[in-house]
Amino acid sequence: MRIGIVSETYPPEINGVALTVHSFATGLAARGHSIDLIRPTQPHPHHDEPGIDAIDVRSGALPRYPGLRFGLPAGRMLKQHWTQQRPDVVYIATEGPLGWSAARTATRLGIPLCSGFHTRFDQYADHYGVGFLSPMVRGYLRRFHRRSAATLVPTRALAEELIAMGISNARLLRRAVDTRLFHPDRRDDTLRTSWGADRATPVVLYVGRIAAEKNLELALQAFQAIRQKVPQARYVWVGDGPARAALQEAHPDFIFTGIQRGEALARHIASADLFPFPSLSETFGNVIVEAMASGVPVVGYSQGAAREHLVDAVNGYVVEPGDAEAFIRATAKLAANPGLIRHMGCAARDSMAGLSPDSVIRDFEKLLCEMAEENLHEHAAAVATI
Repeated sequence: MRIGIVSETYPPEINGVALTVHSFATGLAARGHSIDLIRPTQPHPHHDEPGIDAIDVRSGALPRYPGLRFGLPAGRMLKQHWTQQRPDVVYIATEGPLGWSAARTATRLGIPLCSGFHTRFDQYADHYGVGFLSPMVRGYLRRFHRRSAATLVPTRALAEELIAMGISNARLLRRAVDTRLFHPDRRDDTLRTSWGADRATPVVLYVGRIAAEKNLELALQAFQAIRQKVPQARYVWVGDGPARAALQEAHPDFIFTGIQRGEALARHIASADLFPFPSLSETFGNVIVEAMASGVPVVGYSQGAAREHLVDAVNGYVVEPGDAEAFIRATAKLAANPGLIRHMGCAARDSMAGLSPDSVIRDFEKLLCEMAEENLHEHAAAVATI
């Protein structure tokens, strides 16, 4: 089967959407499908991948997010390309100008279409002082996803939210985690020493985009509470973003490692002791399951991956959204109790054992095949009535 995948972010960019889309593309290619990948031109070179035919389109810089691009509309090019090499089904991962033009083109050509809901852009507006735009953004997302036969979401809770928004085609496709890559055995004492941490020093970890929508102020407040109980605690920040420079200047005692990938990222996560995740803007939060697979207990709000996979006081702590004081208390309690960290870390690792990437790809493949077959039957029925 020939599968079109359209995404405005893709490796070498590092973010949850890019890595998820990459896993879809490579996983489907490994199962023998031909992948027609449409993505924006990127400043950094990328490597060809088996089974993936990549086409770059014009792009622009994303405001306030250096290094990230968005795709410009490419309807004319897509119409010509998909007419010559028609995909059996198209998956659109992002709702930007490129995604919108791809959805419109696929609809006009009668190609079955599904979409992914990865980012709550309607909630981002509040973090950048333009909350009055949220209803407009929500309306755009609703119109976008109503074009598709299915809107794929990683959690049951998000599916319910989208249905309440008027996107009735929401369908669950769970996320997976590479438990061979993210593993407690990746813990590196030499790396911890470079952070100024010995075996008795709790290392608190942040992984992700260092930006306002990640609720960074609460992360800082939680660490201050930790320091009151464990003065020698260290805070390691993995990632980059528009808020990094100011944060690094204000907190010279924090360790900023920049973006880490692959085995290096796995070593950084496994070498930490706890992972407070204060963000309220995630649809899932891949790094939560990566931390848990690495044997690192998580403190998170009851949404996304935390709601799906955390069991309160068993493999981490789950806090009701918006309860900042409870989040701070849980984080400080965990950091001050080495035995609890070890116990919850083992439970976190055990709870990730069943999240197989292969099973997720098979589920995705099944959905796409069903869509393609249904489209063929509808076309045959239409021809028969002529």
